[in-house]
Amino acid sequence: MADKPESGEVFGVPYNFERPSLGRMLSAYWQPGKGMLVQKPFGIGYTLNLANWRSWIALGVIAVLLWHDRESRSDADTEEEQDDGPVEVIVDD
Repeated sequence: MADKPESGEVFGVPYNFERPSLGRMLSAYWQPGKGMLVQKPFGIGYTLNLANWRSWIALGVIAVLLWHDRESRSDADTEEEQDDGPVEVIVDD
């Protein structure tokens, strides 16, 4: 039986299932001179290159969106707590 490769590409998407070392993990997320997306050190696909300034903008936008979502959910929860109870609706025929 042939050995399956632990890294390569499928339909242009990279994969790597080799056991990651600490050095490879750190160097995968910090690659100066490369683009915003780099190959993942373990798994399938791409990840953010933290040496690229665009990655930090993307992380900031994601953080703001998550914060906004949590704030809107907490505001909705407080409005539900202020509810006076059931409301009676009368419909005339």
